[in-house]
Amino acid sequence: MFKCRLMPASRMAPPGRRILVTGALGQIGTDLVEELRARHGTASVIASDVREVPGHPFLEDGPFRLLSVLDGDGMDAVVREGGVGTIYHLAAILSATGEKNPNLCRRVNVGGITNVLEMAMKHDLRVYAPSSIAVFGPDAPKLSTQDSPLNPTTTYGETKCTGEALARGYLDCFGVDCRGIRYPGLISWKAPAGGGTTDYAVEIFHAALEKGHYECFVRPDTRLPMMYIDDAIRATLDLMDAPPESLGNSRAGYNVSGISFTAQELADTIAERIDGFTCDFVPDVRQKYADSWPDAVDDSVAQDEWGWKAEYDLDSMVDAMLEGLSRS
Repeated sequence: MFKCRLMPASRMAPPGRRILVTGALGQIGTDLVEELRARHGTASVIASDVREVPGHPFLEDGPFRLLSVLDGDGMDAVVREGGVGTIYHLAAILSATGEKNPNLCRRVNVGGITNVLEMAMKHDLRVYAPSSIAVFGPDAPKLSTQDSPLNPTTTYGETKCTGEALARGYLDCFGVDCRGIRYPGLISWKAPAGGGTTDYAVEIFHAALEKGHYECFVRPDTRLPMMYIDDAIRATLDLMDAPPESLGNSRAGYNVSGISFTAQELADTIAERIDGFTCDFVPDVRQKYADSWPDAVDDSVAQDEWGWKAEYDLDSMVDAMLEGLSRS
């Protein structure tokens, strides 16, 4: 698969080089760019996306580039001209959208990470490229460990497995320091969800506040691993801050655990805080994708290697979501 040449593993980008974030206007990117700019300075973080969202603060506040991750020449120009040393590669077609258009999902998800890893090899960059719990399939245990089998039944999951394999290959052959987390379903209020199977866990908050009712597209007993966005951003940055020598063979896709709850438990917890809120459950095709994933993941490897531990439970996550949306 690779024509290897020996290079030092886990090269660190020289200090002072800038950060490029792909998919910066999405759910994760909105919070991640904000935190990176708070840490490193606004001018040091280049936000990029394939689209412009009218009114999004990143279009005016700090450097922004229109960039398709399939445009290798365009990415090369941004890296060279911007003095980039690290890429956070978030651009992707997510699970529910990916199953509607599997060819696009493969092109964007596999083609995008391949271009990013080529840039990293060429320009001596560090890379963060997230994976997903979608790498697991129906044969994985309901509490999936770091080494549980990866036999996804969705196109999205297949592309994330390929991404993990590519990251390991570029590390072994070219010394590219690429790290990733198998994100569970992410729950945030600053940006809309992006077409994933776990979007119900975000949509339900908007519906509760705006209409007092939500029609959920999975069964009430559907239990999935979830994580509040603040924990996800902290996990991302903690992993990227970890010394290379502390990381083992899981660096391309660490399990991280946040909260596991059923759709009914989420609805009940919201109803405790919003009088009169009701929820109906009308499963659609996304139920099949949810059923193929584990109920929870074992993140003991991430705990041992870089000290990961979630802070939010179901109650504190619901409180944070309702407070954030009420202020927005």
